[in-house]
Parts: sequence; structure tokens; C-alpha cells
Amino acid sequence: MVSVTRSVFGELPSGEGTVEKFRLQSDLLRVDIISWGCTITALEVKDRQGRASDVVLGFAELEGYLQQQPYFGAVVGRVANRIAKGTFMLDGKEVKLAINNGPNSLHGGIRGFDKVLWTPQVLSNGVQFSRVSPDGEEGYPGELKVWVTYTLDGGELVVNYRAQASQTTPVNLTNHSYFNLAGQGSPNIYDHEVTIEADAFLPVDEALIPTGEVAPVQGTAFDLRKPVELGKHLQEFHVSGFDHNFCLKRSREKHFCARVHHAGSGRVLEVYTTQPGVQFYTGNFLDGTLKGKGGAVYPKHSGFCLETQSWPDAVNQPHFPPVLLRPGEEYDHTTWFKFSVA
Repeated sequence: MVSVTRSVFGELPSGEGTVEKFRLQSDLLRVDIISWGCTITALEVKDRQGRASDVVLGFAELEGYLQQQPYFGAVVGRVANRIAKGTFMLDGKEVKLAINNGPNSLHGGIRGFDKVLWTPQVLSNGVQFSRVSPDGEEGYPGELKVWVTYTLDGGELVVNYRAQASQTTPVNLTNHSYFNLAGQGSPNIYDHEVTIEADAFLPVDEALIPTGEVAPVQGTAFDLRKPVELGKHLQEFHVSGFDHNFCLKRSREKHFCARVHHAGSGRVLEVYTTQPGVQFYTGNFLDGTLKGKGGAVYPKHSGFCLETQSWPDAVNQPHFPPVLLRPGEEYDHTTWFKFSVA
């Protein structure tokens, strides 16, 4: 059984609207999601002793989400990840997007899907958010109707993304939750054991744009096909963290993506998806300046993201899986976050 309760989370400044919170609860999970950016603000899961902890980074109040912050828990779009120089060619015309990340466009631009109020609809086992992204929003062509649905099934949180376009446009939607399976506010994720089901990854340049190479993980720091303890692994390979796309099966069916195990608590997160990639990000840009829930601070490497997605900068890389959505087609992807103890 899943219960869904609805409450007011806060008021947007200058009368822009009310942000609501939806609490989804099963016998194994409790998830709070707000209508601002379809943002997961809390996710409580039990450890092997049966003690529940909140395992996502974020804020207790709306003000936290309205300040400049690194997409905690939010849905990002119209196109997640980076587009080189914020530009691409579409049907012979150059499209210019909002630039917001050095020379690039990141996560939809200056005011992406994470920074807007969505329209909620309560379901028996979850909540569906919808919005219409107008033609030209952040430079993207055509109107885009979008639906993001969160449902709970026991220990599994299921996120489904659907979209329909009035003109051809790239679409790539993901959720940008930062997890720490020891409990949010724990100082780092070095004791997490990580597995990612990927034979290849995308090397990036200094602006974090894929070079175009699809590189085998074999013999590199990116070979996470067998479990590695993150802290030791980073030390062993002298890498300062991950912020890379790992190339998954190119199947539209549900496939295994990643598993993270925290031995101390026994908590396990498994991720399954229909997407061809996942951005594994180890919170390299967190710097301890943001004050989170319960007075927590979030230093470097205090959370990790597994952002299931199409590959970054695919609009400029013809050999990457395609990201263009045409009128009459439907974008439809699902990601499953499955929590358990071991």
C-alpha cells in the first residue's frame, strides 16, 4: 500500500504561486517531492537495523531551492547535461541556446525545468507533474508538453518522463538527486561501493564536453563493472572524482544500470533505466558553503548522482544515440531506483 499526502511547502516570491509537497509512503520508503522543479526533497530508507535516514541532499525550506544551488533533487531539461557552446544545427539552421556554464549550455539553460512551477495531479500510488515549455524557452525550438510521474512500489521509486513536441527539438530529461546512503549530512561517500554496468565511457575536454571518442573502460579508472570502494578507487587511480557519461546498453527495454552499496548501514541502491547512458557524478563542485537539512553542510564528495540520460552534447555528435524529438512522436523513458538492505 502507498499513501500520498499533499501539503503546502512554501510561497514563491512576488505572488508567482504556491509550491506544494507530496509525500509518498510505502512500508519501505518515504519520499517527499515538491512541485518546484519536480524536486525530490527527502527520501527516507531504513538501514539493516530498521532505522530510517534521509539519503538525499537538499533543503528543509523553499528558500534553499530558490538560491543558487547545484540542482539538488530536481528534474533538469529541456536537455540535461552540456551542449557545447550552447549551439547546434537543426535542419540546416543554427539554434542558439542560453549559455550558463562557462561557454556551454547546461541542464536546459538559465531557467531550466528545475526552476519552474509544475502542475501536479495526485495518483493512487504517486504524483504526476506536467507543464508546457513554450516555443523559444531558453532558445529551444517548438512548444514541448512534458509529464513527469513519480510512483512508489514497495522499495522502488519509479520515475517516468514523457514529452510531445510541436517542432523538432532535442529532449533529454533526468533527475539530479544527490545521494549519500550513510544519510545526508555524512561527510563523504568514500565508503560507498559502486558498480556501473558499462563497457565504455565518454572522455571529456577541459570544458567537460565529450571529445567524441567512445572509450573502452577496460584497464582504466572507469572500469566499474565489478564493485569498487569509491575512496580507495579514486586514490588508486589518482582521479579527483567522476563527472562522466557511462555508456549503457542501447536498448529501449529496462536494463540494469548501477548498484551502490553502503556496508556500514547495509543500504543498497540499484538503478535500472530505459536510457542509453548515465552520468556518474561524485559531487566534485560541492564546497561546503550550502547549509542543508538539519544544519548539514555539503563538502566535496558528500553525495553522488546517477543521472540516467541520453549522451551529453548528442546534438553535435552524429554517432551518439539520437536525441531529437519530432512532431507526432513521443519521448518516453523510465528510471527505477530500487532500495534494499544487504
